[in-house]
Amino acid sequence: MSTASLPAAAAPPVGPRFAWPQEFGTRFSIFVDTEEEFDWNAPFSREARGVTAIDALPDLHRRFAERGVPITYLVDHPVATTPSSIAVLRALLEDGVSAIGAHLHPWVNPPHEELVNRTNSFAGNLPPALEGAKLDLLGAAIETAFDRAPRIFRAGRYGMGPATLSLLAERGYVIDSSMRSGFCYLHEGGPDFRHVGNHAFRAGTDQALLELPLTTVWLGALRGGGAGLYDLLGRLPRGRGVASRLGLLDRIALTPEEMPLPEALRAIDRAVDDGVELLNFSFHSPTIVPGMTPYVRDAADVARFHAWWDAVLDRLEARGVRPAGEAELVAAATAPRLAQAA
Repeated sequence: MSTASLPAAAAPPVGPRFAWPQEFGTRFSIFVDTEEEFDWNAPFSREARGVTAIDALPDLHRRFAERGVPITYLVDHPVATTPSSIAVLRALLEDGVSAIGAHLHPWVNPPHEELVNRTNSFAGNLPPALEGAKLDLLGAAIETAFDRAPRIFRAGRYGMGPATLSLLAERGYVIDSSMRSGFCYLHEGGPDFRHVGNHAFRAGTDQALLELPLTTVWLGALRGGGAGLYDLLGRLPRGRGVASRLGLLDRIALTPEEMPLPEALRAIDRAVDDGVELLNFSFHSPTIVPGMTPYVRDAADVARFHAWWDAVLDRLEARGVRPAGEAELVAAATAPRLAQAA
């Protein structure tokens, strides 16, 4: 099998907007990239497979469970093959509403046939046969560990490629959440999602998959300029910072990682007012342990992380936005096709 790198899908196509069931209403989901811990500033390494941060998940899970919020844990190969992390997650799944999905970090996911480098850290850059083989081993590991086949997928580093959606559909996945609305990774050899909006849409061959983009909201007087204006400001000295301070343009992703609470609350209001039916939140599992990601360095940061979620859940409740778990999302995705929204 060739291990030469292939070019990433610079701009994956956006399909027809998904028509949610009428009773679905406005909902939110929380997907956790449940993965090994590693030095985010160091080169990628096959040996970085520690999963000690998973031990901190039960306290986090309890906080969400007390608010009636299910979590979908998108697990990668180290998590799905380590007995301690398997035991923790199996216990969390006993709530009957949380679920397991798949998350592919190719550098720690066999078969190990490619060079470990930045380009190949985007699985979509690998030859389709190798990307598919990694998906096969990941899916088998998850099914063995948790007695269920994953139905929701997210590419690590959002690194989908030209073959990813077809490979997923062939393996029985029904939902993908690899597209990060409004973001671009071309400078690292990854895909370009600047054209992707926040509405769910059908994707892949024969529109077999439901794509749930990670929600990103543009705020400010010039929010209509979106990604194009944001890119232009990035070419100017301190352009984005000045625009933010003047209330002209901010790019706010729905994540507690680097996103200030006041802007996140404004982004929720904006998304709801814009008619986004599913607000898709996300974060990385190692973030809940101080020092394991750049986002949480100490105990004070952990406290801010939890306070962020408390306020966000309060705002969602106040706006009538209810949580949606994996079962509800999959049921909507696999229901008989309705006429698609314009």
